[in-house]
Amino acid sequence: MITRLSRLLTIERVMVKYGLDELFLKGTRVDWMRHVFVLSPTRWISKETRALPRGERIRLALEELGPVFVKLGQMLSTRRDLLPDDIGDQLALLQDQVPPFSDALARETIEAALGDSVENIFAEFETSPMASASVAQVHGAVLKDGESVVVKVLRPGIEQMIDRDISLMYMLADMVAMTLPDAKRLRPRDVVVEYDHTIHNELNLINEASNGVVFRNNFKDSDLLYVPEIYWDYTRKNVLVLERISGIPIRDVERMRAINMDMHKLAEHAVEIFYTQLFSHNFFHADMHPGNIFVSPENPAYPQFITIDFGIVGSLTEEDLAYIGENMLAFFQSDFRRVAQLHVDSGWVPPDTRVSDLEAAIRSVCGPIFEKPLAEISFGTVLLQLFQTARRFEMEVQPQLVLLQKTLLNIEGLGRTLYPELDLWATGKPHLEKWVLEHRGPKALANRFIEQAPKVLDAMPYMPMLVHDYLQNSKNAAAGISKSQGIHGAAGAGRTRDAQLLRYSLAGVALLVSASLVGSAHILQGASTPILCWVVGLLGVGLLGRGVISRR
Repeated sequence: MITRLSRLLTIERVMVKYGLDELFLKGTRVDWMRHVFVLSPTRWISKETRALPRGERIRLALEELGPVFVKLGQMLSTRRDLLPDDIGDQLALLQDQVPPFSDALARETIEAALGDSVENIFAEFETSPMASASVAQVHGAVLKDGESVVVKVLRPGIEQMIDRDISLMYMLADMVAMTLPDAKRLRPRDVVVEYDHTIHNELNLINEASNGVVFRNNFKDSDLLYVPEIYWDYTRKNVLVLERISGIPIRDVERMRAINMDMHKLAEHAVEIFYTQLFSHNFFHADMHPGNIFVSPENPAYPQFITIDFGIVGSLTEEDLAYIGENMLAFFQSDFRRVAQLHVDSGWVPPDTRVSDLEAAIRSVCGPIFEKPLAEISFGTVLLQLFQTARRFEMEVQPQLVLLQKTLLNIEGLGRTLYPELDLWATGKPHLEKWVLEHRGPKALANRFIEQAPKVLDAMPYMPMLVHDYLQNSKNAAAGISKSQGIHGAAGAGRTRDAQLLRYSLAGVALLVSASLVGSAHILQGASTPILCWVVGLLGVGLLGRGVISRR
């Protein structure tokens, strides 16, 4: 508790030091807090810093508050449409220009991790860091075999710093939950739990190395994305050595234009990489800020991205991925009815939500932005309106989707920087349609038949007894109704209905099993599934459905 209170006082001191109390509190419902800050001695000894431009004040405050707050600034820096230019330009400096720690500390960390001196490990080692970020910094080096590499070193004491701030975030989340009427829907503590898990994974560079290997294998020989090689012999929990790449920083648009790079193609490739990671691999880079992205200058007509820093990655459950894919496709097709129904089916809104009302609300917000390029869309306004719609329909925040939402914001911000005229809808729709075909088409259905066939065969010997027990229970229930209500013949009607159910159900199961087995045999032999199997399988589904309806 003392640590938390000390940190809160630090936040108050930094806010007053850089004049953020006036910048963020003035004119709000908690404007009264500014009068409390008047008593702070920091206010009277920080006149010079309070007089700096507001963007610089915000950046310096975030840097002084540490890694958790720096990452918040990094995320905001990708949303240039939501920020004034002076603030956006300053927050962009947080990407890789955080003040470095000393090279002596870096060498000490490397030598302790690898168990040898830097001179014995590397042929060359650059004492000045190439870049310094919130969690780690990187140094250039050359291995004894002549390979050029970069050495990533965690900041000393970073884990304790993050534990302290995460603890404070939990406390603040609980305070929000107690004071805000919208807290139940926003689920602030669950969001902090998700962030806690994510940032602690980032502190283990062995995890990052493993993620890098997965990305490298996923995009092996790809023309879209290059992933540097990981050197496992020199990688530990707090030290990571990987291939040194040569590329143009993604924010250096002027340099890319100078070599006649196809910016339209580059923006399209960014969108294609995102959809490939999400829907083909279900493993996406969730820290795609400009400091982690470069472009190869080798083929300007068909540009290739280069990505680094794999500490934060995301993946979804099959259910969430299915809902996201179908939602996005329905959205791109302007099928707002389907979007609304999917939100109800997924449980993201209360089950008693009127689909027609939700459809109308989504249409009113999203309809006007279709068939417009990025340059003509105010995503800030759209996001604000969608948030208001979510509040109206009691839509809950989905913590498991926070990383995906962050990545979507990064990709949209990247596209706006590279090629504002990009048509997001025309670029994204083919990839979503391909995903639907792969996961909802005949081949996917056949694969599911193959997967389920052994389970069906295992259950077959028990089905006669299960059906007998079910019919016996139904018969007893029908007899009970007849006795209590004095309606003669109800039991006979129940037996007739149950017999009908038995015929439909057994016929349906038999047809489904036969269709799946025959179809599986053809697929395993490399042949296409006969159309007759699809007809028989669909007939089985129909008979099962009729049996269920008869039961109801």
